[in-house]
Amino acid sequence: MRLGNIFLTLLFVGAIAAVVAGRWFILETKAPGPLAAEKLVYIAPGMSVKSITAKLLDSGVIRNDLVFLADARWQNRQEELKAGEYQFLPGISISDIITLLQSGKTYQHKITIPEGLMAVEIIALLKNEPVLTGDVAPLPPEGSLLPETYKFSYGDTRQDIITRMEKSMQEELAALWEKRAAGLPFKTSAEAVVLASVVEKETALPNERPRVAGVFINRLNKNIPLQSDPTVIYAFTQGKEKLARALTYQDLKTTSPYNTYVVTGLPPAPIANPGRASLAAVLNPEKNDYIYFVADGTGGHAFAKTLQEHNNNVARWRALEKQAK
Repeated sequence: MRLGNIFLTLLFVGAIAAVVAGRWFILETKAPGPLAAEKLVYIAPGMSVKSITAKLLDSGVIRNDLVFLADARWQNRQEELKAGEYQFLPGISISDIITLLQSGKTYQHKITIPEGLMAVEIIALLKNEPVLTGDVAPLPPEGSLLPETYKFSYGDTRQDIITRMEKSMQEELAALWEKRAAGLPFKTSAEAVVLASVVEKETALPNERPRVAGVFINRLNKNIPLQSDPTVIYAFTQGKEKLARALTYQDLKTTSPYNTYVVTGLPPAPIANPGRASLAAVLNPEKNDYIYFVADGTGGHAFAKTLQEHNNNVARWRALEKQAK
């Protein structure tokens, strides 16, 4: 009887200890972790649970590696921990860490491509993004990339972003072309991209783009040269670099299919990568009678219907320039 009582007592104590230990273990997995600030940690493909545990411990995401390892190995039987770069929030618990690693919801980086950049400038931005990998070859055609904000994960390639930009441009252009205004002087959507790139380089003001587009549409319809300075700049750079000087009067006489001072109609190809607003402006331009525009000194432009009115605007602009100097 004594031995039996001792055995029962030990069994009871052991059961109590197991319950207490189990309770402690659960509380420990739910307790706030040691992380004081958000942190990105990359879990490489093929890492074992033990290696993941060591990395999280070294990164300060967890404090108790034994508890994490035990829980992770148990949970890993139900669903594997997935590779990728993860964002861990301050105080994240062991339980939430495992749930996150099982979800595969990796951290999404962002890169914003400004409107109106040339292809070489876009490639340069992508090259400066250290999280991306690989090169881009060949150089994408001018006007084939849609500027906007793109999300990506650690290890994505630069070519992946370019491919997505090309697809976005094709989809956006197709949608806008379908809803274009009647009577536009374009045979193809590609021609619309050419003019949109000129509009993009002429004005940075969103509210001006439909009006500038309307001026250029009027000029095309009247067979008047567009006379756009950005096209002359592109005639010199061919999209390989920025022009490191101001245009001169002699530059406007340069023989080039891109120089819209000497060539009537559109340039042979886009001079930049236009954004949605410029594409939309060209395909649904403001209906106006303006033929001319010139900078007004405020970042915008003064528009004119007659040459005399335009000359007056030019005189005011030159006076402002002289005053500024």
